[in-house]
Amino acid sequence: MGVAFVVVGIVVLGVFGGLHWYVWRRLVRDTTVSGSIARRVGTGVMIAGPVLLIGAFVAESAGIPFLIIQIIAWPGYLWGALFLYLLLSLLVGELVRPLFRRWIARTDNSVTRVPEDVLVPATKTADAAPPDRPEPPVSRRLFVSRAVGGAAALAAVSTVGYGTYGVLAGPQVKQLTIPLAKLPRAAHGFRIAVVSDIHLGPILGRGFAERVVQTINGTQPDLIAVVGDLVDGSVEHLRSAVEPLSRLRARHGAYFVTGNHEYFSGAAEWMEHVQELGLHLLANSHTELPHFDLAGVNDIQGKRIGQEPDFAAALGNRDHARTAVLMAHQPVQIHDAVEHGVDLQLSGHTHGGQVWPGNLLAGLANPTVAGLERYGDTQLYVTRGAGAWGPPVRVGAPSDITVIELASKQA
Repeated sequence: MGVAFVVVGIVVLGVFGGLHWYVWRRLVRDTTVSGSIARRVGTGVMIAGPVLLIGAFVAESAGIPFLIIQIIAWPGYLWGALFLYLLLSLLVGELVRPLFRRWIARTDNSVTRVPEDVLVPATKTADAAPPDRPEPPVSRRLFVSRAVGGAAALAAVSTVGYGTYGVLAGPQVKQLTIPLAKLPRAAHGFRIAVVSDIHLGPILGRGFAERVVQTINGTQPDLIAVVGDLVDGSVEHLRSAVEPLSRLRARHGAYFVTGNHEYFSGAAEWMEHVQELGLHLLANSHTELPHFDLAGVNDIQGKRIGQEPDFAAALGNRDHARTAVLMAHQPVQIHDAVEHGVDLQLSGHTHGGQVWPGNLLAGLANPTVAGLERYGDTQLYVTRGAGAWGPPVRVGAPSDITVIELASKQA
């Protein structure tokens, strides 16, 4: 097992390094002159970026002070998103490059009259050339490389910039009505604010938490369901960041279930601390609300510490004539929910893919990536989440807080 892990690690690092070499080659080597300041700076960025990204991933587990983690996290994780879109843009550029060169060859531009092997000299002799001597034109190859590389860089920076703004601006409110067959008429119009994947940590901190709380409270829900992945970090480091959650307000209170990231961050401490903040913990248990049962199960990662999800404990000892709404962080838990007669499961975890084409990968691991779907007699709703994990960037998967209005078919 240990040898296999090492081999996989070497392969992954090899691919990671190879892709960075490709981006460096197209974006730096092919667009700059050997020995120039631009090449040295570009090479430095291409080395520092992946080093900071790896550092951001391993910093907390390595016991590095939280302030250092915060300093590393921003540039490291942003590089991860930027690199993805640089790579995708440059791959598209490979298709455009030969067409662009042919088009250039047909024009009367002076660039096209320079032989392929003519390059801008990068010597002191060129720097010392007389002022009245014109600069030699760049080669067609260099011109095309700079045009394609510049367009790729502009596309990647614009995409990541827009995606970062979307996260930092906070989640938008999404409204959804879900009819439930067994819901009594008296519960018609009951409103649940569903929030998941806030991911408070070294990047998204107290200010973001305040924005989320303000947005949720502004919807005036009857109940708040916090469906896991609240934090990325320990209670010690994030006590101040999560404090605004104590101001969540709903007529029937706020409820919490663990997500997989709680089990990477000290789940036992967090399960205790969220209750100190005033949230009701549903750990493989349920509570009877006036017109339906609200249940919650631990995340699958709970197996790490002997707290695996237990659907029988959460749903077995209840009146099955009543409507059951289940909070379960991961959509894959829907199959157990169906077996236990759940009417509606509320989940998160996927982030809707977070950054395109992440939605395609998320679809391979989850039955539903985002939105509402039916599985037998059970409906599953998956929110895209309020925050972001890793890079504070979302592309094609805007963050949301969903207000679900339950509808009785008897109304």
